[in-house]
Amino acid sequence: MRRRHGPTRTNTDGQPEREPACPCSSVFVRVSRKDSVTDKRKQPLAYALSVNYAGMVCLAVAVNLPPLLLTTLSAALGGEAGLTEEQLGRIGSAIFVGLVVGIVLTGPLADRIGAKPFAIVGSLCVGLGLAVLGFARSYAAVLGAAFVMGLGAGVLDMVLSPIVAALQPEGRTSAMNWLHSFYSIGAVATALGVSEALGRGAEWRTISLALIPLCVLVAAGFVAMRVPALVAEGHNRLPLRRLCRERYFLAALAAILLVGCTELAMAQWLPAYAERGLGYSREAGGRALMVFCVVMAAGRVAGGVVGHRVRAIPLMIGACSLAACLYIVASFAPWRPAALVACMAMGLAISCLWPSMLAVAADRFPHGGASMFALLAAFGNGGGILMPWLVGAVADGTSMAWGMATGTIPALLLIVLLAWMSRRAA
Repeated sequence: MRRRHGPTRTNTDGQPEREPACPCSSVFVRVSRKDSVTDKRKQPLAYALSVNYAGMVCLAVAVNLPPLLLTTLSAALGGEAGLTEEQLGRIGSAIFVGLVVGIVLTGPLADRIGAKPFAIVGSLCVGLGLAVLGFARSYAAVLGAAFVMGLGAGVLDMVLSPIVAALQPEGRTSAMNWLHSFYSIGAVATALGVSEALGRGAEWRTISLALIPLCVLVAAGFVAMRVPALVAEGHNRLPLRRLCRERYFLAALAAILLVGCTELAMAQWLPAYAERGLGYSREAGGRALMVFCVVMAAGRVAGGVVGHRVRAIPLMIGACSLAACLYIVASFAPWRPAALVACMAMGLAISCLWPSMLAVAADRFPHGGASMFALLAAFGNGGGILMPWLVGAVADGTSMAWGMATGTIPALLLIVLLAWMSRRAA
């Protein structure tokens, strides 16, 4: 048990006060029942978590809006023949190039000057990318907008996880799953809203501009928020150079790269694959992505509830096995409804991979700070650079089915790597 310092607090009857039952009680000061300080301390925690969850929704808009518009952009900007699969794949890759650039440029600075300025700038940068997309008149402008949105999303991705880990240090696996469940919730809301708007005849430029106020509100929320130190008081941040000499950390970097590949091959291509590969309508493709995000959100909420009772790595191995099977069904099932169901069920299979991998690294290296999360996020989003382009390139050379089937490869490699990490952690 940790040693308590200072005098023991007592209640009005002179009896020692009991420890609060709330699992998050470590972030609050224990006070008497008549003391109002507890309420004042609880409110900032609830507010801080709410703002971070809203930031994750803003990130989800940046990442998930372009995939919903791929076929629309192809028709609008590609002439009679439309854009090729490889050109469409570049749009998704541009988002993740921006993500990685944002993470790499700002990650180390957050440990020195704090996370708050970056959270504000990241939110506004997503809004700027939406504005560029709303006024885009060429394919090059769309690529630029995707990059700017990705840049803002990368800055947010870099700061949100370490902030929440600092707010809830005693339950990181659960905290990460709760935080990242709001990415899925944001993706669901984006897919539902955009699909409905497109179905009613709304223009894609109008949709992009209508989402800008969300980013402004998130930035305002961070302005009013008190952001905690990303490394606990009394501890020095573990230098990144020392982290990179740890074999386990290098394995974690490789693992989250494969996680990104496994997740984003499907997440970025599902609407276009449903339409071009399986022959469904554009609205059906958007709704399929929405269901994908719904089951992903459900999986992450479940992970948040049971995360403190289930070991992360065995759970991830099972999830990767399921993902590999679903990729095969999605690509080669002779009955197209079965293939579409497999695509949507992939959201559940991959739901725990990203937040659990972050939690595994944070538990193993608790003083890594924002630099550690930044490097992990950079490698994870590197999968988003590689896989959307690779799926499109393979599809151009063979078929959409074989392009989608490439997602099986990182899932199988991840099983092997996680088995090694499990032995090292034992």
